[in-house]
Amino acid sequence: FLAPQCWIKLRYFADVSLEDNATILFSSGSEGDPKGVELSHKNLLTNIKQIGELLNFHKDDVILNSLPIFHSFGLTVTTLLPLCEGIKMVSVADPTDGATVGKMCARHRVSILFGTSTFFRLYVRNKKFHPLMLQNVRMVIAGAEKLKADVKEAFKLKFGLEIYEGYGATETAPVASVNMPNLLDPETLQEFTFNQAGTVGMPLPGTIIKIVDPESLQELPVGEDGLILIGGGQVMKGYLNVPEKTAEVIVEIDGVRYYKTGDKGHIDHNGFITIVDRYSRFAKVGGEMISLGSVEEKLAQVFDEENQFVVVAVSDDKKGESIVLLIKSALSLDEINEHIKGLNVPPIMLPSQVFLVDEIPMLGSGKVDFKGAKNLAMNLVK
Repeated sequence: FLAPQCWIKLRYFADVSLEDNATILFSSGSEGDPKGVELSHKNLLTNIKQIGELLNFHKDDVILNSLPIFHSFGLTVTTLLPLCEGIKMVSVADPTDGATVGKMCARHRVSILFGTSTFFRLYVRNKKFHPLMLQNVRMVIAGAEKLKADVKEAFKLKFGLEIYEGYGATETAPVASVNMPNLLDPETLQEFTFNQAGTVGMPLPGTIIKIVDPESLQELPVGEDGLILIGGGQVMKGYLNVPEKTAEVIVEIDGVRYYKTGDKGHIDHNGFITIVDRYSRFAKVGGEMISLGSVEEKLAQVFDEENQFVVVAVSDDKKGESIVLLIKSALSLDEINEHIKGLNVPPIMLPSQVFLVDEIPMLGSGKVDFKGAKNLAMNLVK
């Protein structure tokens, strides 16, 4: 109370630049070796302000902080955001503990809930997670992985809440775009659309999204699929001690630094972004490029949530690559194959081989470990 500010700063505050490293987070490593992502104070503060502008905080808002802080979603959005913006946060150590998450949401009147598709599925299935535990929630936002359509539908059916999907990467601190609730102007009764099913929303304020040809980096027409570039103040400084990797993913266009996401997608005339798949998650079967994500979406039509599965591509001497399905299920192989035969899709999209496994390889963040899954599939094929 009595000490002058200058004395307090001199005694306790470090001299820090906005461009200095604030944290080094390691990427998930779902498709390769994890890389250390250098995020500056500017990166984190930019993203925090961008998200805060969209959420339009109320004075009585409470954020659930349950996501792990080794993941950029958990560090920036559910830990640093409420601390920087002065929003009450309620911390739960284990996001998979649905009963505790529900109790804390009810006890502290949580109003904003962040999570992943995997975690939201657990909350739907947890019988101890009563729907009224989320009665004070005004917004539910999913990120870190693709929001499954069945999870979105089941969550709304149980809790009466819409899940709004966002998109980003560790390299962008992490949020780049998000869906938000639609608004109605009370005077003109005109609807302003900020949410579109099947998309990951519109870019955050101050974020530039470009869709380009992956080879030439020339911008593509609206609606055409291409490589997604993310530009803005939240784009990382680079990868720790691997400048060659940084040079592969950071490109400067018209004075703006962009991150090459490796994702394939497009933007429509209204500015909504649709992700088709990862460029690395395509199989070249007999000369045809097959999206593994699309194959998984088709399989989800015939396998319920009790069956966990992942599709990977492995080398094939005859076709170049073939599609392999790894599935954890109580069904027999014959029953699984019968389900697959019932799909109304071109034969080229059907898995060439199916393997029952004890566990699907997963990362600590809750994402599927695609590298581990591919290695497992290659060993099983041999």
